[in-house]
Amino acid sequence: MIRQGSAGVSASVLAQFVLLAVTWGASFLFIKIGLEGLSPTQVVLARLVFGAAALLAITLFTRQALPREAIVWGHLTVVAILLCVAPFLLFAWAEQHISSGLASIYNATTPLMTMLVALAALPAERPTPARLTGLVAGFGGVLVVLAPWRGLGDSGVLAQAYCLVATACYGLAFVYLRRFISPRGLSAVPLATVQVSIGAVLMMLAAPFIATQPMHLTARVTLSMLALGVLGTGMAYVWNTAVVAGWGATNASTVTYLTPLIGVALGVVLLDERVSWNQPVGAVIVVLGIVISQNRLLPTVRSRELV
Repeated sequence: MIRQGSAGVSASVLAQFVLLAVTWGASFLFIKIGLEGLSPTQVVLARLVFGAAALLAITLFTRQALPREAIVWGHLTVVAILLCVAPFLLFAWAEQHISSGLASIYNATTPLMTMLVALAALPAERPTPARLTGLVAGFGGVLVVLAPWRGLGDSGVLAQAYCLVATACYGLAFVYLRRFISPRGLSAVPLATVQVSIGAVLMMLAAPFIATQPMHLTARVTLSMLALGVLGTGMAYVWNTAVVAGWGATNASTVTYLTPLIGVALGVVLLDERVSWNQPVGAVIVVLGIVISQNRLLPTVRSRELV
């Protein structure tokens, strides 16, 4: 009985891990399709509004209480800007000039950016040889993806730089969360609901000034925005929380290794995007840098050393 129950839980977590990887990997595809009929600001507005609606529904259904302290809402406003509004806008703008697959590759640098910010901002984060080696390798991979030997004068290079600024925003947001929110021990889903909802409100307030371009809403564009908001910005938080609870934060973070693979594959298959040799090679180096920085190489050797 216990084994069956454990197997059932493990299968459920695995299913949610796969859904999470596919959804986050596909998010860049949804952005690209959304840009066929919407401006970048309209894509972000739709994403946050649909995401907030999904998370509010989940929070009400599960009867979880939202945080009440004003200081928490203040901190989550900062997080909403760094984790939602700013990077979403940067990625949406960038995908006007680069492929969805390339954007997904740059998104994989988020753990490296987070580590870099943590080393600078958190005294407890020590620059161990593994972390430094991983950072150097990871950003070496970024250079391979960027391909500076092809020249740095077109809008595609600027778009790639915007992607890196976006992942730097993610890094700042995660460290800010760790510093000011995590010690409070609040539930993940209500926190996600508040931060995405604040982001949606900020975008709605700004919309009359920055999202007034004509829209061309086709079924393809509308469904992509619904998927991006409800799944990629809503349900993904729930799946991620379940995977962390079932497998632990370290194992759950391996979803980062899969999202660029899925993003590139979907771009090639569904949008007929071209992939240069340097992009997958650079992506592999980036992932290798993450693996090194997290001390995941040669686990058998480390286990023997501890015996």
